Amino acid sequence: MGNVCLDEIDGVAAVQRVGRGASRLGLVAGFLACTSLCSAAWAQDSETTAKSGEDIVVSGSLNALPVKDVGTVFGFDKTLVDTPRSASTVSKEQIERFGVTSIYDLVAQAPGTFTNSFFGVGGSLDIRGTPGEVYFRGIRRLDNPGNYPTPIGAADRIDIVRGPASPLMGPAKTGGYINFVPKSARAGNGSYLAEPKAELSYTRSSWNGNVLSGNIVGPGKIAGHEFGYSLYGEVTDSDSYYDNIYTHQTLLQASFDTDITSSLRVEFGGMYDNYRGTQNGGWNRVTQQLIDNGTYITGTARPLDTNGDGKISQAEAQAANRGLGLGTFGSAFCTTPPFANPFISSITNACLSSVYPDSGLINPGTAKLSRRQTLTGPNDFLDNIATTAYADIIWDGGNDLEIKNQSFYDGTKNNNENAYGFSQFARSWVFENKTTLSKKFTTDLGKFSIQASPSVRYTRFNHADDFGYEYFGRVDLTQGYTPNSTRLLSTQSGSGYSSDFKGHYWDTSFSTLADLDFDFGLDVVLGGRYDRMAVTSTAVLSRMDATAFSVNMPQTALTTAADLQRGYRTVQDKKGVWSWSASANYKLPFGLKPYGTISKQSVIITGQGAEVDPNNVYADTWVTSSKLYEGGVKGSWLDNRLYAAISVYKQTRTDYTVQSLTVNQAIRTTGIEGEVRWAVDRHLFVTGAYTHTKVVNLAFLNGGGAFFYYYGAGAFQAIGVNPALILGAAPNGLVALTDKSMAERPGIPRNLYSGTASYSFDNGISLTASASHVPKVWADYPHTLRLPSYTLVDVGVSYEVNHWLFQVNMKNALNERYFRANFVELYGSQNVKPEVPRSFQATVKYKF
Repeated sequence: MGNVCLDEIDGVAAVQRVGRGASRLGLVAGFLACTSLCSAAWAQDSETTAKSGEDIVVSGSLNALPVKDVGTVFGFDKTLVDTPRSASTVSKEQIERFGVTSIYDLVAQAPGTFTNSFFGVGGSLDIRGTPGEVYFRGIRRLDNPGNYPTPIGAADRIDIVRGPASPLMGPAKTGGYINFVPKSARAGNGSYLAEPKAELSYTRSSWNGNVLSGNIVGPGKIAGHEFGYSLYGEVTDSDSYYDNIYTHQTLLQASFDTDITSSLRVEFGGMYDNYRGTQNGGWNRVTQQLIDNGTYITGTARPLDTNGDGKISQAEAQAANRGLGLGTFGSAFCTTPPFANPFISSITNACLSSVYPDSGLINPGTAKLSRRQTLTGPNDFLDNIATTAYADIIWDGGNDLEIKNQSFYDGTKNNNENAYGFSQFARSWVFENKTTLSKKFTTDLGKFSIQASPSVRYTRFNHADDFGYEYFGRVDLTQGYTPNSTRLLSTQSGSGYSSDFKGHYWDTSFSTLADLDFDFGLDVVLGGRYDRMAVTSTAVLSRMDATAFSVNMPQTALTTAADLQRGYRTVQDKKGVWSWSASANYKLPFGLKPYGTISKQSVIITGQGAEVDPNNVYADTWVTSSKLYEGGVKGSWLDNRLYAAISVYKQTRTDYTVQSLTVNQAIRTTGIEGEVRWAVDRHLFVTGAYTHTKVVNLAFLNGGGAFFYYYGAGAFQAIGVNPALILGAAPNGLVALTDKSMAERPGIPRNLYSGTASYSFDNGISLTASASHVPKVWADYPHTLRLPSYTLVDVGVSYEVNHWLFQVNMKNALNERYFRANFVELYGSQNVKPEVPRSFQATVKYKF
């Protein structure tokens, strides 16, 4: 019986072996029912849970079971079993054993975490189908959709919280967040380490990948005063499978803590992340034939460089096609209004040839395209310096009273250039100071805790980008960039930005949270938050492209003749908003804990560089909110060796008239998440997860298709038009909503199955495997391009002896040919990222 059940929860079999006609609820119910049967079958084989101080240690669990208190969701000392929200943790042991190196690897470790490509840079995790937040020790960082890769290697633990943050942790966006917990200077029970511990590691991977890292943690004394420290460094110097892609990164992290007195403690530290790399827009000229068999449309774009500088300026692009330009900002394309419906017969080969001769290709043909050949040019770069610092002062007043003051700084300096026509810079930072008073009470009725927290957060932004003349299709990837396909960028000319915003905003807030844990089994968590926000945002009109005003400044009252003469326009506003949360769970027999949560969360709408669009401020649409309804059941059995959870949820942006396409879309998401983690014995640890997600773009759905969009080659093939006649331009317009399914966010699978397994022998050898199955998905809203299904399998083997660890991981062991949708809100069918084939990474680590 035990072996049968083990097979059922390992990988995806738990869901697949339930009948094909079963409902999704039935699938997950069968998943958990099998878990319960397995727990009974293995009850006699379970080992006793060991305890060390206040920590629970489960042998063979990779520290991945939710047996420790975390404050990730509500700030209270609760395990994830007792927390009435859907959340998971990924421990440093999991990160090491499974070779987790990027946010894309997390999909196999936790449900609800599938991420589209944002030009190839793993910045933030898509959670429940929408871009998530990144927190650092419980405080929100600046948005990072793709400014730089999130540094996984410097984490002691990564917490994944699905759904908006609680009032104490907010404000945050709809989908959820990951909380980055850096390496700690203390032992798990709160005391300083007895002696220093250190490790050195070198990883060599496919395509000349090199990562050298080192970490030392231990105790110290200054004038007889004890303190703890942790120092971590990581240097990456790597090429890539893709042409013109590289990574040079220096990551430094330090943390310290010390007891000033017996009741006063200080913790401080920071992280410096200097990243030098490139974005990867993937393939262009994408058709279904290219996805299915690699057949690519070749051909040279027509010359537009009239001044001979080797690049296409904005003026030269506007002068093409008898002054009609190359298709940005809704130029007329054989229909009025432009592309009101791309599937109409008035768009013909003859029209495109006669009216838009500069948009066609010279000598078009076909060829087989390698996945190595992507949109990244030889001079492209993405440079980012992220600096993070924190300082906490914690006072223990006795009688379960604590006051904590947290100061936090996060800044980014970003520069980005891409030859096809996108560039940006950002100089933004945030400072937050937060004080939390915590008090616990114990009575005859139960244990009760309260938290009250005033905070102030100040963000300064300076961000500009050049996106109005992006011509993905002009470069023939089999030939590379030429003067016919290379853009003169705004970061090179200093003018013509599509948006150039600078300013600042304040958020002064007060939040309170209460945990009412009654002895009869009911636990209620109630909270509220009030934010008083003030914003000042300036559009630097003197450096912006005048034709962009119709898109970025549509209100005529916002941009006047005086503003244009002065060169800028500043707008200001203030607003007070409420957030609240109500959660409850109840202890049932057999270890089951059903729970429910209802919450509302308010947040400022910002962009990729933390900027607030002055147009949103003028229109009083710069703050939005979301609502969450979630219910589920959790449980822990076999002396905490077996954990399972299931959740059903609906979360919705309460308005859909405004959105940030890069980081905060108007989305409604419904779904089911099931997860199981099981330390079978001290050798074997397995996990399994199932995710059902339906993500609907409310702006598209409620607007009947009123959605600004760029069209790829597949859209023209769908109406019988030769795409070679338009690939030298950037046709755009509206997508007509002909079926409600078209409003679902592309690239996100409705159903996702994943699982992991780790087996450790007594002789120091360990074997690992992880797998995730992704069904086929549409890559674009018009449904002209479909990406195939795939099963991604990673395997690994390690050997640990004395102070040494030797490890080899094989990524994509089945050598699947698969793809990831790219920035689907605008460019779904313009470009798609082909993922890498089978690869290896080998690590040598010395611990002492």
